Amino acid sequence: MLLSDRREAGRLLGERLEYLRGQDVVVLGLPRGGVPVGAAVAAALDAPLDICMVRKLGVPHQPELGMGAIGEDGVRVINQEVRRAAGVGDADLERVEAQEREVLRRRAGRYRGAHAPVPVAGRTVVVVDDGVATGSTARAACRIARARGAARVVLAVPVAPQDFPRRLGEEADELVCLHTPAGFLAIGQFYDDFTQVGDDEVTTCLRQAAGHHDRVAGTGPEDREAEVAAGAVRLRGRLTLPAGATAVVAFAHGSGSGRHSPRNRFVAAGLNRAGLGTLLFDLLTEDEERDRANVFDIALLAGRLADATAWLREEPDTEGLAVGYFGASTGAAAALWAAAEPSARPAAVVSCGGRPDLAGPRLPEVTAPTLLVVGGADTQVLDLNRAARARLLRCESRLDVVPGATHLFEEPGALERVTELARDWFTGHLAPTRPEHAKGPC
Repeated sequence: MLLSDRREAGRLLGERLEYLRGQDVVVLGLPRGGVPVGAAVAAALDAPLDICMVRKLGVPHQPELGMGAIGEDGVRVINQEVRRAAGVGDADLERVEAQEREVLRRRAGRYRGAHAPVPVAGRTVVVVDDGVATGSTARAACRIARARGAARVVLAVPVAPQDFPRRLGEEADELVCLHTPAGFLAIGQFYDDFTQVGDDEVTTCLRQAAGHHDRVAGTGPEDREAEVAAGAVRLRGRLTLPAGATAVVAFAHGSGSGRHSPRNRFVAAGLNRAGLGTLLFDLLTEDEERDRANVFDIALLAGRLADATAWLREEPDTEGLAVGYFGASTGAAAALWAAAEPSARPAAVVSCGGRPDLAGPRLPEVTAPTLLVVGGADTQVLDLNRAARARLLRCESRLDVVPGATHLFEEPGALERVTELARDWFTGHLAPTRPEHAKGPC
């Protein structure tokens, strides 16, 4: 049996688990390869997806060989047979474990942000990975589910060795596996595409699965494609409005970026969780993007943002909501330029790794409370932000530095910190302007 990729593996596994559909099920994907498999399973079962944070303890100088695993809640599993065969002493084991605990902590923050794990007490938990080799990480995941009060644990994988039941039968109430071949050497030999899964793919899977489940349950935010009128052109975007939103934040993307930017989508998801609406849209059409001069035409970009602001104030779903701007890179200059326009007047602005200096003479006209967020290692941009802040003469302003972060905030935990700062700034400065009678009686 050869699987094309993890998505196909999850689809087939979901078909095998169809009998669980309609029950109180939570799917836990193991990082990182088990998450896309788990996402397909969760979609098939209409069940929520979460990540079960576990880390393999690799043998020193042969890290692909697992001698155990660690997980959340202090769970620790050691394969003494592998450890003895590899000659790993106590000091080496402690060193590896300390390193992996730190990786576990950082990735948990990146994947979950401020979210708590999905509750599993009293529910059926389906633990999913892209395959089982030694079984240490799967064993740790099952123990985590047990410790959190799962009523039943099902361990489901696409491929595993023939002695899979012997290794893990005591850890789960049920084992489900599509293929247990005799010639098992490594999980990857049974996939046509076994490309390593990155952190961005994990966070995307979790976010999309959460949105799908919320919509099925009728609890998720309104999330729809939008066409923003900007003069003679129509700009494509996505409007997300959590239930009861009192404000909406329009995103001004940086040069070469757009509404699909994973960083801005990450920040937008954090604002949505805080009850804020978001509009991610392209400031330029596809034809306009081909001319690089347009990407740095701050006046043009600011005009488009001002047009988007007018569109938001006229849309039935957002009419009367307070409007904020989140600008990144050159988009921050566009946000501040637009903020100085009397017709726009946003209630608050956040600049992330921005170039507010490109707003030039418009800075003294800005009256909206403005937060400037810069990475501590982005020294040139930090200096430009300090100089620009000195020119914000008519508004409340603050400069926050994310220690050790570079221009794109790619370091572990950096983008999470940006999201927290933006969330707190907007929630503290955006107030609804909708008249109480505008929507009619409740």
